[in-house]
Amino acid sequence: MHLCVKGKFLPAFFLACVCTLSAQNAPNVQSMPSAPSAAQTGLSNIAPVRTTVTVLGDPNPVLLGESARSVVVMDTQEHPLAFNTVEDYLRTDSSVQINQRGAGGYPADLSIRGTSFEQTLVLVDGFRVNDPETAHNNLDLPVPLDAMANIEVLHGAGSTLYGADALGGVADFVTQRPSLKSLWVSAGAGSFGENQQTFVGNFVHRNWAQQLAGHRDYSSGFMYDRDYRNESADSESWLTSPLGVTDILLGGSDTPFGANNFYGNYPSFERTKGWFSSIQQGLGAKTNVGYAYRRHTDNFILLRNDPSVYANNHITTSWQAIARRQKTWSGSDGIYYGLDFDGDSIHSNNLGIHARNWGAGYVDLDSRAGKRATLSIGGREEIISGGYDVFSPTAAAAYWLRPMLKARASAGYGFRLPTYVDLYYSDPTTVGNANLKPESAWNYEGGFDWYPRNSIGVSATGFYSPQTNFIDYVRTSPTALWHAMNLNGLTFAGTEASLIWHVNQGQQLNLSWTWLDGAQSVLHGLQSEYVFNYPVHNAVFNWYANAGRWVMVNTRVEVQQRFQQTAYPVWDCSLVHELGRVQPFLQMTNISNTGYDEIIGVRMPGRAFLGGVKIWLFTPR
Repeated sequence: MHLCVKGKFLPAFFLACVCTLSAQNAPNVQSMPSAPSAAQTGLSNIAPVRTTVTVLGDPNPVLLGESARSVVVMDTQEHPLAFNTVEDYLRTDSSVQINQRGAGGYPADLSIRGTSFEQTLVLVDGFRVNDPETAHNNLDLPVPLDAMANIEVLHGAGSTLYGADALGGVADFVTQRPSLKSLWVSAGAGSFGENQQTFVGNFVHRNWAQQLAGHRDYSSGFMYDRDYRNESADSESWLTSPLGVTDILLGGSDTPFGANNFYGNYPSFERTKGWFSSIQQGLGAKTNVGYAYRRHTDNFILLRNDPSVYANNHITTSWQAIARRQKTWSGSDGIYYGLDFDGDSIHSNNLGIHARNWGAGYVDLDSRAGKRATLSIGGREEIISGGYDVFSPTAAAAYWLRPMLKARASAGYGFRLPTYVDLYYSDPTTVGNANLKPESAWNYEGGFDWYPRNSIGVSATGFYSPQTNFIDYVRTSPTALWHAMNLNGLTFAGTEASLIWHVNQGQQLNLSWTWLDGAQSVLHGLQSEYVFNYPVHNAVFNWYANAGRWVMVNTRVEVQQRFQQTAYPVWDCSLVHELGRVQPFLQMTNISNTGYDEIIGVRMPGRAFLGGVKIWLFTPR
């Protein structure tokens, strides 16, 4: 059965993307923290669009103009008071789908190009934070938004470099190393009883840098049993020695929330906690080693007013050890290789006690043929406990047809291991399947990047992805149980286009649009829980501008049409004063007061306002 669109194409005004693409720093490179300076009031010091640095999709940081993959870089330090959550940034990418169940940014599922939320790998500073219990917890990040430097999103398979779960794409949340001392606090209040507080302190002394950050966000909820409290804090230390750079990160989060209708027609309650630690050590300029550990708890109560009826308690742990090395010659040619070792486990009253381990080795050869062409070829062999192994190859190339016009193409393989919920979960509505096979998919794409001027970047990409052993929950009727199954015959194809235009020093315009078409040939009348909740059309209009000397305006309009659903618009806007020690802000969400669901049957909040102030107690000098 072929899935076709019922409806019309969206107006051209709303076509395309996405995020602010401005010059980024590669990992372990010092970056300036936000400071109350005149440079913050606009888009001054504009760098050419094509000189943005991207880390994802290539083993070595490359300029956007050289990348052969579709990558989006979001600078979270450019206008930080205009955004409230990481989901606000991710929504500026039309190829990213956020399935959110309530306000405050959590819980939310992240998927790319129509693939399931379990097929997107989430990283923090290059380390895996995907939750082995369920990918519903993947965005339960241990680092506050204000401690991040940028968010990088790779579209398409990335298992060659990043391993399991990088089937539909990868999102890396990158922290920043401060270069100057500073301390600021902020507080805000708004609709639905929301109030929040944040602090960030940076200390720098010779070869040592330290950052402390914390965030709290509370709301009584826009409806019954939709209250929440998000808390997160982290400490990150950098030490430069003759051996190399040492980077130590410690972070944690605590998120209790009302889960009314989240997992069925029940007034439920859930609380998740996460602890994360990592250390990376540079060994000279060519070698890097690291280790990360994550512990996560998930306590779920089916009926909030009567916890004795049904409750689940899950504790998961995961670890990752990495070794990376590079060897370059002829200036820009090089070979990159490394080893990964991973493991996870779960202790649950519902899922039981389970554990698994896997190891992998990868190699990638990069070549720059003069100034006109790039070529990357790589492969990864993964060996998983239980006797399973998988080989993930990739190839990507780019060629400059003209000085400002680049063509690119890539092909890659991705795979995903079933979560413990997929394998062992059981409740009154859903049953897992211990015999599930890992998912896999090929990703083929081709496109071009055009830079008619230094201030303008235009991109277009076509992609196609056939999947094998796709995991979904299906049932025979609305009254039957959902059963986890492997399905075949699922494909996704589509196009994405974007325009980034630095109009002048005080104004920037971003447009993007993504179209998706899915086909599933083997359902034979079965109802699917996840496959058919993707957006057929998603268009984003984003505009930054200085309204005079004192106010920066950020507005975003997104129009989305999900499969066999009516298109709906959502309009967000922020007003921010970015000068001086005292910086007031006003964030307005869903100004159009649109009634819509991102998870079918779970209503999203209506119009809401959040106002507050950021105060610099100690400013960088």
